[in-house]
Amino acid sequence: MSRPPAPSVSSSIAAERRDEAPSRSGIIYAVGAYVMWGFLPAFFLLLAPSGPFEIVAVRILFSLVFCALLITVTRAWPAFIAIVRQPRLLFTMGLAGVLIYVNWQTYVIGATSGQVVETALGYFINPIVTILLGVIILREKLRIAQWVALGISVLAVGVLTVGFGSVPWISLILAFSFGLYGFVKKKVGPRVDAVSGLTLETLWLLPVASIQLGVIAATTGLTLGTISPLHTVLMVSAGVVTAVPLLLFASAARRLPLVYMGTIQYIGPVLQFLFGVFVMGEPMPFERWVGFGLVWVALIVLTVDMVRAGRGNRIPATRPV
Repeated sequence: MSRPPAPSVSSSIAAERRDEAPSRSGIIYAVGAYVMWGFLPAFFLLLAPSGPFEIVAVRILFSLVFCALLITVTRAWPAFIAIVRQPRLLFTMGLAGVLIYVNWQTYVIGATSGQVVETALGYFINPIVTILLGVIILREKLRIAQWVALGISVLAVGVLTVGFGSVPWISLILAFSFGLYGFVKKKVGPRVDAVSGLTLETLWLLPVASIQLGVIAATTGLTLGTISPLHTVLMVSAGVVTAVPLLLFASAARRLPLVYMGTIQYIGPVLQFLFGVFVMGEPMPFERWVGFGLVWVALIVLTVDMVRAGRGNRIPATRPV
């Protein structure tokens, strides 16, 4: 029997380029996910007069319900139970749950207290914070452009701190909590799919959500089910609003090269920034423009370096709240 001819160098290169080419559906999924995340501040404002702690507790509760229904419909319980039976994975997802809780709670507090622009800053600097964490935790060696972007970002935070007389804590907590969350998720890798991961994270957080709802009910009183039917529907839909963009993101990540995910990720904070400035009318004094300008310069440097590095870049696409 004759052997098939070996593929030529040109055909191998062409096949590799096809593998690296962006998927149209992947781009649609990625854009859809980040657009939904970009409009999250508007969604949370629709939940008024609910406070941030009730909103996050309800978000945890109904995210868990939605994920459980999704696992039931897709008949994925055996895979989920297999993850639960692995203590290392189970407790790692517990740590991920703590980090995403800090991220969610900080974000909702910022979005509902007129600090949307500062939450946007957190996700602008998140890729740079991820690089910093890579240096500190993984002892990674950075390229010159990455060091430059890191230095510009530190300068930007300094300018914002001096201009406002205080450290932009909301931005830094968002960036570092999600950066650490990304490291934890990277550790478990493909062993935990997106739906099972969110299910476990919210399951770990269920006691926290229950305590928050109990305290609120005993003090100021719960708003869930007491304002209007529309308000109740919006509160319940917080689970869907949390899970759907996550699933779109997971689908996009499987179809797109990292360089495309890394570029598309800025849609979210751009939309949040525009919403905060032009819809909410949040103040943008000169110092804040300078600080944001420096962050954007750092991101341009980082993006150009990422494109040049191609598939070898170290900048993971981020998943906002």
